[in-house]
Amino acid sequence: MKNNSPQRHRDTEKNNTNNRVVESFPKPAVSALEGSLNACGRQFAIVAARFNSFITERLLISAIDGLERSGAEKKNIDLVRVPGAFEIPLAARKLAETKKYDAIICLGCLLRGDTAHYDVIVNEVTRGIGQSAQETGVPHAFGVLTCENLEQAIDRAGLKMGNKGFEAALAAVEMASLKEAISRQPSAVSKTRVPRSARNDKSKKIQTAKTKRK
Repeated sequence: MKNNSPQRHRDTEKNNTNNRVVESFPKPAVSALEGSLNACGRQFAIVAARFNSFITERLLISAIDGLERSGAEKKNIDLVRVPGAFEIPLAARKLAETKKYDAIICLGCLLRGDTAHYDVIVNEVTRGIGQSAQETGVPHAFGVLTCENLEQAIDRAGLKMGNKGFEAALAAVEMASLKEAISRQPSAVSKTRVPRSARNDKSKKIQTAKTKRK
């Protein structure tokens, strides 16, 4: 039976104990539109929850560090504190509606053991942040940890799993840049717009066809 799958180029790296196979896939045929990690001249807002501050403060410090490493100035970073993760979506929404910020970073920490309605809070926070981003058009970076226990949260706030606050900051910078890049692209609608005369001719033909059927 003939194999129709595309040919893959394989590089084999040999170790003393085992063999590792690394596959390199062909590049896509079309170019991608991507954002850059350049925060120069852009405005950012950070919404940080005070609840579980032992974790959220670590996320906050790393988020600011990520913005500054990307070129953002401290004067262009606004910090808003809220009581807990549940209050993050409303604060983020109000900030986005001002149209002052290029992106908003949401930081919080939810632990399953801290609340009996953990799943409800997680779903509402996730939905609220996503809805705010979609309806306002302002990128929102999700830096809210949802963990089973404190150990998992610590790992995601600077230990084994890196720091999710830093990652959220980089995501915010890239999405702010991507949004600007997309807005500079020529409108696809203008390229495919049908002339008014052609639309009128088409409507006349449809009307004539309906009359003949009668």
